[in-house]
Amino acid sequence: MKRALIVVAGMLLLEGCGFEPLYGNATPMGTGVSTQLSTIYVEPISERIGYDLRNDLLDRLDGTGNASNARYRLKLYVTELEEPVVFTPNTSITRYNYTLTAHYDLIARDATQPLKSGDVTAFAAYNVAASPYLYSTVAAQRDAKTRAANDIAERIRIELAVYLRQVAQNAP
Repeated sequence: MKRALIVVAGMLLLEGCGFEPLYGNATPMGTGVSTQLSTIYVEPISERIGYDLRNDLLDRLDGTGNASNARYRLKLYVTELEEPVVFTPNTSITRYNYTLTAHYDLIARDATQPLKSGDVTAFAAYNVAASPYLYSTVAAQRDAKTRAANDIAERIRIELAVYLRQVAQNAP
């Protein structure tokens, strides 16, 4: 009984503080943030990492990849940096730091100026295996790049969701 009372009191406090879930449907426009996110077309990005990042974003935004009914366009520019960080006494590299940076512009369908822009950076590291195991190094490098692309996609989704929620709340 005591727990139930605490839960009810907590719910009443949250209701009074104005807390609203980010992905809820109660917006002045009548549509939730999830629905608005699905109207974003992610433009193709060059390179393998761009392909992975675009697919991650399409999955997270619940997008179709079709530009015809999109309300917004998301344009991305990515840069990659691999830095050797650990060396053996014979100067062989045994570890790399991988940094992926993405600049994004959210643009309305018929506009040229971005509504929202941002920069997101993700970091991953991987080890270099000894020479008989070269495939494991390639696999570790690929995994580091995939983890960085996943992280960037999730952070961009959150930033866009917050922006679209703010726009919906400020709409007349």
